[in-house]
Amino acid sequence: MLFNSFEFLIFFPVVTLLYFLLPHRFRWALLLAASCVFYMFFKPVYILILFFTIVIDYYAGILLEQSKTQKQRKRYLTASLVANIGVLAVFKYFNFFNDNITSLAEVMGVTNPIPYLTILLPIGLSFHTFQAMSYTFEVYRGNQKAERHFGIYALYVMFYPQLVAGPIERPQNVLHQFHRKHYFNYADAANGLKLMTWGLFKKVVVADRLAVMVNQVYNNPTDYEGIPLILATIFFAIQIYCDFSGYSDIAIGSAQVMGFNLMENFRRPYFSTSIKEFWGRWHISLSTWFRDYLYIPLGGNRVVKWRWYYNLFIVFLVSGLWHGASWTFIIWGALHGFYQVFGTITADARNKMADLVGLNRFPAFHKFLQWGTTFVLVCFAWIFFRANTIHDAWYISSHMFSGLLEGARAIAANPDGIRLQLLYLGQSKEIFTLAIGVVVLLILIELVQQQGSLRLRIASYPFPVRVAIYNALIVAILLFGSFSESEFIYFQF
Repeated sequence: MLFNSFEFLIFFPVVTLLYFLLPHRFRWALLLAASCVFYMFFKPVYILILFFTIVIDYYAGILLEQSKTQKQRKRYLTASLVANIGVLAVFKYFNFFNDNITSLAEVMGVTNPIPYLTILLPIGLSFHTFQAMSYTFEVYRGNQKAERHFGIYALYVMFYPQLVAGPIERPQNVLHQFHRKHYFNYADAANGLKLMTWGLFKKVVVADRLAVMVNQVYNNPTDYEGIPLILATIFFAIQIYCDFSGYSDIAIGSAQVMGFNLMENFRRPYFSTSIKEFWGRWHISLSTWFRDYLYIPLGGNRVVKWRWYYNLFIVFLVSGLWHGASWTFIIWGALHGFYQVFGTITADARNKMADLVGLNRFPAFHKFLQWGTTFVLVCFAWIFFRANTIHDAWYISSHMFSGLLEGARAIAANPDGIRLQLLYLGQSKEIFTLAIGVVVLLILIELVQQQGSLRLRIASYPFPVRVAIYNALIVAILLFGSFSESEFIYFQF
């Protein structure tokens, strides 16, 4: 079920109302049943995959806790990881690796006998698999007691607000909340609804409006060169941020209405002044997952330098593969790995250079340069993330600065000509202007949020002003929103 669908408009208030009406001992069953319904709206049969991993990890957790020896504990942890990663390998990566084997076999003049699997990727598979794996990791490390209540454990994996696209939670943060009795709290409900409304605005007014123009260019890249390619890439950077952070806002907000606290997933990442800072603000639940369960076990930065750089690079390479079974995602991850390693190696030299040229005497300008460089690097990597093929990504990255001067001259000479139509990315002037307007509004709001919580600031305003602001947001959603029920980008992962 999509958050931006008519079905969810009915589903959410009904489930929330029943949740507070039911006695506490029945609430877990309601939420679990609601989560099953929510997931089965996509493809009912795939709920069996969820149940398979839930059963495996539930018993793995108990056996891990009961184990007397480290050898036994490792055995049960391994069994759980094999089951979870095995499901990912079959449904998400089998055809990718098989395709590459086929290509390699053709080069060698032989035929690959392994058949192609005609299966669909279960929605949100990587998210709930990683959440399930975090449970067994934490029980193995002794940071979390094994959950004995099967229904509560199943709810930990399937809690509908964050089931298909996170935030990827940890058992220490969420499991105990399912045991605790939640009373209706007006402040939680109001704040949750405000966050949901803001998330919906980012999704249907900003992300889905930009998506039309981004798709026009990225699905036909060779029709464009120069400014349209630059605009479409910047628009995609904003689209994917609003799409994913909008989903996270709705997820966190809908849980908050019922009294649950989910972890923050985005913190205005495009204001970052380094790639390292960007990953501390973007998809925080996944970044910290890879830090805790891959980077640190590899040795983190407590190793010799070359191994530290290797650890950084391999984590981002795996992160790229986590996002999708495609070379474009792997290259995207590799680029961020390269950025991280290069940034770490050159940190001292860049600081000395800034001192030498006097940049450190102008901290605001220095920070602006760092922000601009970070944004350009992130946008360049997004080309590979969004492009349909590596060939498309190469064309876009190699033609972004082609024909800029000629295009500007042609537009000046003929304001209604074909080049101007290309500049609008296949849309009318009015639609293009609206898109620019909502992007500027988003940036202004995020600048205000940099100074502190916008919700708290609005809450301090007089009642009529607050009502006017909330009504304006709702009217903007109704007037300018795109209600095509488009899926969230991260559902495919």
